[in-house]
Amino acid sequence: MAWFQTFLELPHGIPSHDTFGDVFARLDPVQLQNSFVSWTQAIAELLPGEVVAIDGKTARRSYDPAGNKGAIHLVSAWATQNNLTLGQVKTEEKSNEITAIPQLLEMLDLNGCIVTIDAMGCQREIAQQITAGGADYVLAVKENQGRLHEGIRDLFQGAEALGFDGVPYDYARTVDKGHGRVERRECWTITATDCLDYLDPQGQWSQLKAAVRVVGHRQTGAGGISQPRYYISSLPAPAEQLLAAIRSHWSIENSLHWTLDVTFREDQCRVRKDHGPQNLATLRQIGHNRLKNESTLKVGIQGKRLNAGWDEDYLRQVLLG
Repeated sequence: MAWFQTFLELPHGIPSHDTFGDVFARLDPVQLQNSFVSWTQAIAELLPGEVVAIDGKTARRSYDPAGNKGAIHLVSAWATQNNLTLGQVKTEEKSNEITAIPQLLEMLDLNGCIVTIDAMGCQREIAQQITAGGADYVLAVKENQGRLHEGIRDLFQGAEALGFDGVPYDYARTVDKGHGRVERRECWTITATDCLDYLDPQGQWSQLKAAVRVVGHRQTGAGGISQPRYYISSLPAPAEQLLAAIRSHWSIENSLHWTLDVTFREDQCRVRKDHGPQNLATLRQIGHNRLKNESTLKVGIQGKRLNAGWDEDYLRQVLLG
């Protein structure tokens, strides 16, 4: 109480748990999200070529059987170099990511960035929106874009059968060792205009400049696993840069979604009333951003949270930066 009174007026004391619940249930989530986006845009300096990964996550305990409401699904934009969530949009289910992604892109200034999205977001309208905003895209291609997927697969299989003779291409690979396994990733890119015209004869994919195949090999004591994955990109970049962008995409799972689940226990939150689930999800993103970018204490986010609870000076440092 004494600490809060150093910067807040609390004539009636600290509000109760129920009061906080009522406020967040009634607070307009769009206005809170707009304020969050404005704040992140002010503190984040997005560098040219920064990878911004877009992906969704379900808050599993936010469903409300009594109100016949399913768990909310949140689509977030994660700046991989800044280690910041730039914004998020709520949907009612994962299948609605196709409509949520354009809303999220509309909120953000991504000029000069590289936007990566999984196969759900591989849509012509989304590619057009990204390039219209001055950004580039790297989109995963799967069977939901059947003709495009088959075309990229056939393109690379045909080129490989010829030993890439007469097919201009670029190649890069990385090797990582750890946790008892060896992971090797190989990347081939084709940027030749005639090959891209074969994939997209009507020019429906905005500024399509590269077809990409990535094959990951995981070697463990029990054997090996290989799996090809395909992408399209508006970036006519070397294979090394495109492979780095594709690998960066997964930091949204490892650095954001995993932390929200394990450290912030998002999946265990049972707040379900009105706008409460969405607003608390935004607050967790704010807390994650502040802790992720607080650099005076050289520990993980869980350690920073504990220290903020023990040390009021450190808590002030986290809040005020």
